[in-house]
Amino acid sequence: MDGVIVIDKPVGPTSMRVVERVRRAAGGARCGHAGTLDPLASGVLVVALGRATRSIDALMAGPKRYETEIDLSGVTESLDAEFEPQPVAIGEIPSLDAIERTIASMRGEFTQTPPAYSAVKIGGRRAYALARRGRAEEPPARLVRVHSLEIIRYDFPIVALRLRCEKGFYVRSLARDLGRALATGGFCRSIRRTAVEPFTLEGAVPLDSLPETLAAGDLRRVPSEPSAASDSSTRSNATRGAT
Repeated sequence: MDGVIVIDKPVGPTSMRVVERVRRAAGGARCGHAGTLDPLASGVLVVALGRATRSIDALMAGPKRYETEIDLSGVTESLDAEFEPQPVAIGEIPSLDAIERTIASMRGEFTQTPPAYSAVKIGGRRAYALARRGRAEEPPARLVRVHSLEIIRYDFPIVALRLRCEKGFYVRSLARDLGRALATGGFCRSIRRTAVEPFTLEGAVPLDSLPETLAAGDLRRVPSEPSAASDSSTRSNATRGAT
């Protein structure tokens, strides 16, 4: 039982709950995931089993792809739909052109502040643990990279975006920063991860379709160099993503 299985995680369970499901189906095999998905996010969750767990860091290093719906009408503590949105007074509804101009500054390399509700450590404690105890604090900003960011559709207050980014980027922070730049609200109504390159939703197993007992044939091999193809794609797309 050495290899990976790509799960299409639904909204609701934590990433570790998904790993536990896979571990039971694999007869207690050693398991780990290659990059957390928040409970309210869905999509690609790569679970490594057996000796493939040694490749988790390499698997996590590849670019990720997401689609998200951002609500510009309000804000929430968690920057997603976990909490009740608080409406924001908006002087002027932003135009499509205004949003296009704004997201142009969110391509390439720039600094981003992770959400207060995140797994980033502050003084040795997880930021989300502090936030849930009423001591919310934004973690320090850090350098992130976005290779591509495009508008799928826009019908105020919802703007749907598609992006490709490197490890460490927070889609919920994108919603917050977009709203601040537009003088509107900004939180994620939905987040769907469509790829942890080179793995995509194509061929992913919906969690409710996971076999009760996994066989070796249900697993996929770990690429010898998980990020090699992604690095090549990154170099070829970096200029487009920054324009």
